[in-house]
Amino acid sequence: MEDDEPLNTAEDNNKEAVEAEVAPALISVHPAQHSVAVAVGCELRVFDLREGRPVTLGGEPNEACHHKESIRAIRYGAKGKVFVSAGDDKVVKIWATDTWRCLYSVSTEKKVTAVAISDNGQFVCYADKFGAVWVVELDESIGNQALVQKKGSPLLSHYCSIITSLEFSPDGQFIITADRDFKIRVTTFPKKPLDGAHEIQSYCLGHTEFVSCLAFVCNQDCPQGYLVSGSGDATVRLWDFASGLLLHTCEVGSQVGNQEANGTENNHFPVTDLCATSDGSSIFVAVQGLPGILLLSCNLSAKTLSVTRVVSIIEEEFIPTSLGTSLTSDFLWMVMGVSNLPGFNSSSLARLRVISGLTKHNSESGDDQYNILEDKQVPCGEQLLQQLQGSLSIDKDVFSAAAEAVKTSMRNLLIKKQYSSERREFRKRGRNDRKGKR
Repeated sequence: MEDDEPLNTAEDNNKEAVEAEVAPALISVHPAQHSVAVAVGCELRVFDLREGRPVTLGGEPNEACHHKESIRAIRYGAKGKVFVSAGDDKVVKIWATDTWRCLYSVSTEKKVTAVAISDNGQFVCYADKFGAVWVVELDESIGNQALVQKKGSPLLSHYCSIITSLEFSPDGQFIITADRDFKIRVTTFPKKPLDGAHEIQSYCLGHTEFVSCLAFVCNQDCPQGYLVSGSGDATVRLWDFASGLLLHTCEVGSQVGNQEANGTENNHFPVTDLCATSDGSSIFVAVQGLPGILLLSCNLSAKTLSVTRVVSIIEEEFIPTSLGTSLTSDFLWMVMGVSNLPGFNSSSLARLRVISGLTKHNSESGDDQYNILEDKQVPCGEQLLQQLQGSLSIDKDVFSAAAEAVKTSMRNLLIKKQYSSERREFRKRGRNDRKGKR
């Protein structure tokens, strides 16, 4: 039996390696919609909307600026001057968006799951799979300096629970972390973050499955805003995050079920991503298995959420893996895709769709204002799609396979695996972050 153990362990390792390679595509939009970035696998693709051209990353032809493994988090800063990418290669890259040169490279001990940038652009925070959040301080002037190697300082920890989402509050006073153990933690962001964050403001407790995504809704009458969270329990919840008070719960699973969402098990509809309009009145929700998005109305005065409608994209089985919008845009950008799709030649599949009409939702006929753009109607048209998708056309069979692969990869990331005591000991011995400490 002992002779068989190494063989079984090797098979398990190979299986985990294959599953880990499949990573959902991500999208992020510049706050003023100057550019759009898509990450699929280890590829970071950027398109400049102002100049109508693809972006070449790195200032020099031979500059080593690309990720080596799947990217798991991307984000623009609030002012759009910096962009952050990070993932399975245990490297956080910080880019200047005017030149798209990589200014800082931060090596990490664990794979990165989420990133956030302070409102003033001075600090970049990133979370790893061990449940720790780290912080890096950026120099005041970002220019044409050579690539700088940085090391993160520990900020806070969720202790062995994967952090799934990381956000700064609208006023920058708090940093909010969500994890796969159903918790949302609100921590005061200190004046000296490199010394750590030690003051917990509140916990937002109520979800019964992993918390997958966070966003804020606010307007001029409510500048401090409220927190919105999506979860594997098929709910979107509204919180007074300063006190941890649950204000409202919106059950989205039943609504999605009525729309014949495909490929889900046991009528289970996890929320995979969400984003809000700049005035906080509407929230767009991506749900696993739903071809399209769910539109929620947010009444900040009444502190309630309600389902408005489903915006269906059924002609090509488009199931978004990530959503993005900007502060000034009329567009909601959506991407569906995975990397290293088993059984297909396409190594990095991505499909981009755009919905217009975000600024018209307050009109009496607002429900009819949302328009799913055809490819030729998308800003910069085929040139943009060629850059961000990697191809102008995608086979229907590949779409179906991608939907299944995304479902599997999210389950592997967010649902805890159960190991035998022998398997746990083996995994401990193989931890990369401990090899240099023995």
